[in-house]
Amino acid sequence: MPDPETWLRSTPKGLFCEPGNFTIDPTSAVDYAVVTHGHGDHARPGNAHVLATPGTIAIMRARFGGEAGKNLQPMAYGESVKLGDVKVRFGPAGHILGSAQAVLEYQGTRVVVSGDYKRRADPTCPPFEVVPCDLFITEATFGLPIFRHPSDRGEIRRLLASIALFPERTHLIGAYVLGKAQRLLALLRREGWDRPIWLHGALPGLTEVYRQQGCDFGELRPATEADAAQMKGEIVLAPPSAIHDRWSRRMGEPIHAVASGWMSVRARARQAGAELPLVISDHADWDELTQTIRDVGAPKLWVTHGNEEALLHYATSLGIEAKALSLIGYEDEE
Repeated sequence: MPDPETWLRSTPKGLFCEPGNFTIDPTSAVDYAVVTHGHGDHARPGNAHVLATPGTIAIMRARFGGEAGKNLQPMAYGESVKLGDVKVRFGPAGHILGSAQAVLEYQGTRVVVSGDYKRRADPTCPPFEVVPCDLFITEATFGLPIFRHPSDRGEIRRLLASIALFPERTHLIGAYVLGKAQRLLALLRREGWDRPIWLHGALPGLTEVYRQQGCDFGELRPATEADAAQMKGEIVLAPPSAIHDRWSRRMGEPIHAVASGWMSVRARARQAGAELPLVISDHADWDELTQTIRDVGAPKLWVTHGNEEALLHYATSLGIEAKALSLIGYEDEE
């Protein structure tokens, strides 16, 4: 079996698979892109050919329009295609709608490129699938032992308790527009919040993509059309950058919340101006990262981005051959 390092390598444009002649999550336009999910640090416009899940292609079309790709090829989870000499399939990554792990098989060797992932349940996407492999390529956004995220249910209940305590105030929640906002909507509905939820103008477009892919969020209303009196005691979702701008002043004195895995870091919560920090992450925490490394059983590990050093040390302690990849272009969409 050939060593993956002989046919899979890091390039300035991304992770290139030579026998398949494709690039995974390219940072700029290429002839053939395999895209793991729709966040802007993984899905870019202008590729000649794009292979992705139907959910990711829907997101790319919504974000990039005619620049999403000249040829968009949807492939559902579990289906496979032969690209050159490499068999490619997608396994669920549990990150956002359409997120996938790219499973590559070449001459008896299996490589799993996980993209971004999490292991806890998310009502808006299928759960992460453990795929045993010879090389596992993982993120490390929260790759430090200090990152052990609380339960989503507990954080949503903290939010609902705050609303009960301050029924006269609007709760304005900063949430990333793709993935986090829609997951919050689903989690709130799961916990029984049946009142309308108000959305900043940046959110309806991608939220509609989720609806079209089968997610039901109940009644949503545009916050741009409401006055302060209407939103007293209500929940408003907005991009994190908007919760302290001029737009938010029309809500009187809202309680500012931010939903992110980084809210476990007090300095980050202060920087974001979060009176109510909600630790809700779309990435694996330390326990999920280390559990996944054990579950897939790969003798080799590559770490793409984040806090690599601690995860590399952990993998090495298990006898795994581990190294960091120098992939550029990743942003903080948490």
